Amino acid sequence: MLLAIDAGNTNLVFALLEGREIKARWRIATDPRRTADEYAVWLHQLLQLQGLGRDAVDAVIIGTVVPRALHNLQVLASKYFGVEALVAGQDGAEYGIELDVVEPKTVGADRALNAIAVHALHPGDVIVIDFGTATTFDVVDFSGAYKGGIIAPGINLSLDALVSAAAKLPRIAIEAPRGKSFIGRTTEDQMQIGIFWGYVTMIEGLVARMRAEIGRPVKVVSTGGLAILLNDHTSVFDAIEPDLTITGLGLLYERCRAAA
Repeated sequence: MLLAIDAGNTNLVFALLEGREIKARWRIATDPRRTADEYAVWLHQLLQLQGLGRDAVDAVIIGTVVPRALHNLQVLASKYFGVEALVAGQDGAEYGIELDVVEPKTVGADRALNAIAVHALHPGDVIVIDFGTATTFDVVDFSGAYKGGIIAPGINLSLDALVSAAAKLPRIAIEAPRGKSFIGRTTEDQMQIGIFWGYVTMIEGLVARMRAEIGRPVKVVSTGGLAILLNDHTSVFDAIEPDLTITGLGLLYERCRAAA
């Protein structure tokens, strides 16, 4: 099976793929100081819970936006699984799509992998919204080319900044505000309305402007932990793909294996 590793700024996702089917997925907080040995102990226990041993993994592919985490993940692959990890976007694992932007080398691995996956799953023009540490809006055209997008602060990042900068504001959970009023009567209600509905309004507004600029029918596909929560309160999403980046890693591995 393929072990696909998506190393983001907040979390690392490890997924076992058999063909295109995700057999298991696990999440751990990103910490570039974590060693290959620490990863191995954690993963070995999780594999055992699935009734699997280390020999079940015969290939590893890594997509990362955290350069400092890469080395230990590569050591994990070679030392504990006996394979040389492919690294998305690097030698032997180039994306194979057009990155039609001014500085192609600066496109994050997660965004390129999302483009690969969304083009395979949703042909045509697509806007991908990925809710992570940052919220990114990416345009993938009908040919599969990555055309650029938008980077905005993630909702948790926005909330953390607000609470850190204002001494008297409490920390609140990110959830839909109670009731239908947009005029809060308590401090917490006002914060909920501002964070939640402010974010929904930002998404709807940016998508509307992007649709107008694209000028063709375009589908909106969301991914990331917040997508499901927001989907109940907006009609802007046409589809939700929770495992879009992992799917992209799997598809990229298939391409590399076919080319080899």
